[in-house]
Amino acid sequence: MRIIAFITDAGAVRDILTHLGEPTSPPRLIPARAPPLWEMQGATMGEDDPQAQPAPEYEFDQRIAW
Repeated sequence: MRIIAFITDAGAVRDILTHLGEPTSPPRLIPARAPPLWEMQGATMGEDDPQAQPAPEYEFDQRIAW
């Protein structure tokens, strides 16, 4: 596929969309959703998340020692 033309005239775009049976107005905005449970105030790690992993029982040093 390649672009052969750009239609910038609003009236022509509206006529084409109407002919194709497509809506000519933008979709309605839906309200924002609530934050994920792990970002809620007072939630602790693993309390609401069944896939949360416990902290390791050993100290892990993340420094690179080459």
